[in-house]
Amino acid sequence: MADELALDLEELRHLQSIAKRPRIVSLISSEISNLEKLSKEAVAAASSQIPTPISAAPTVPSTPALKYTTLASFSWDQDDDKVKIYISLEGVEQEKIETEFKPVSFDVKFHDVQGKNYRSAIAKLNKEIVPDKCKVVVKPTRCIITLFKASKGNWLDLQFKEDKLKPNMDKERDPMAGIMDLMKNMYEEGDEEMKRTIAKAWTDARSGKAADPLKGFR
Repeated sequence: MADELALDLEELRHLQSIAKRPRIVSLISSEISNLEKLSKEAVAAASSQIPTPISAAPTVPSTPALKYTTLASFSWDQDDDKVKIYISLEGVEQEKIETEFKPVSFDVKFHDVQGKNYRSAIAKLNKEIVPDKCKVVVKPTRCIITLFKASKGNWLDLQFKEDKLKPNMDKERDPMAGIMDLMKNMYEEGDEEMKRTIAKAWTDARSGKAADPLKGFR
């Protein structure tokens, strides 16, 4: 279309140059003006249809997952307000430590320690802590993880452990099921005499000789 308009304009301009009568010259000039406007619009439309080349985004290399050595060996002590965990580890830099403290857990990662990454974590603590107060302090030959207790008191253990002697609450509808679980745990953890006593009580209960399976060793 742009090429045709250019030819028309060329011919009109030629006619304009040879026209003598003022009315004819005016008509030709008006048409030349209209065609010039159409020509500009056609050129602009053609330019907008040219697809813009899409630059390929640079490929970002994927970062391999870091590997950690678990620090399972540590010591700890406590007072009424806090628990301190001592980890023997040399070459740790404070700025290369990544920490995550939650109300009943913590995860501390030590990066680039003599070319290795280490990790110390407890998924479920014995009691709740205050995450915002907890911290890690680096010493020349060890690191100290300080956990601030949510409530004052003595912790019997650092990690939460299920009470094996606690009856299963799902078996409240069957009292005998809870008693049998208790007898099983006592049998597994008891000495030979306890095992003989529990075995006899179990046998008596099964044969109907004893209504109470714990009667033999109370």
